[in-house]
Amino acid sequence: MRYSKVEQGIFKKRPNRFIAHVEINGKEEVCHVKNTGRCGELLVPGALVFLEKSDNPNRKTKYDLIGVKKGDRLINMDSQIPNKVVEEWLKEGNLFGSEAKVRREVVYGNSRFDLYIESGERKIFMEIKGVTLEEKGVVRFPDAPTQRGVKHIYELIKCIKDGYEAYLMFVIQMENVSYFEPNYETHPEFAQALKEAEKEGVHILAYNCVVRKDLINLAKPVRVYLE
Repeated sequence: MRYSKVEQGIFKKRPNRFIAHVEINGKEEVCHVKNTGRCGELLVPGALVFLEKSDNPNRKTKYDLIGVKKGDRLINMDSQIPNKVVEEWLKEGNLFGSEAKVRREVVYGNSRFDLYIESGERKIFMEIKGVTLEEKGVVRFPDAPTQRGVKHIYELIKCIKDGYEAYLMFVIQMENVSYFEPNYETHPEFAQALKEAEKEGVHILAYNCVVRKDLINLAKPVRVYLE
């Protein structure tokens, strides 16, 4: 996936989940943050950030904050992009073959799953989670408690019991990481649900991404440790 009209700036502050103040070309701008997570370790004053400029003249904000430099590491923090990246990757024939048909936002039970895939006789539900939390090469999810995430996991287990295949894909929005693990400290219930899901047959995958200031593409599988 490629962005257009990307500029860089210096992060100043984040008054709430939805907006940030960023210095762009010497002028402070109010920008939309495309991630409602905490991102406290990413959005620190003085951080180099990347923004996509909107063509919509009626918008309240001219820019979307999509990426940040954390030390030497470039991290995409657009929470809307992982679904698009995975959908594009699947349609290229990865994982389920070139004949796979992919649909977005399909309701099943009490959940709306990100993707539904049919490939031959296979019927598959997939939930996708973007990962931006990293420490010494280890990436974790979630960065804040997510009861919605727990609910999705148990709905995926129900899909298995009803005869479908189920996948939970963690899209690591950066390169060069060591492994993925659930964030036990932040949300032990999510971690426990993830272990239960694997035992019930849900496929737990993690892939890193090639990330540039104007591009993000799914790249290579990353080891997943649930214990």
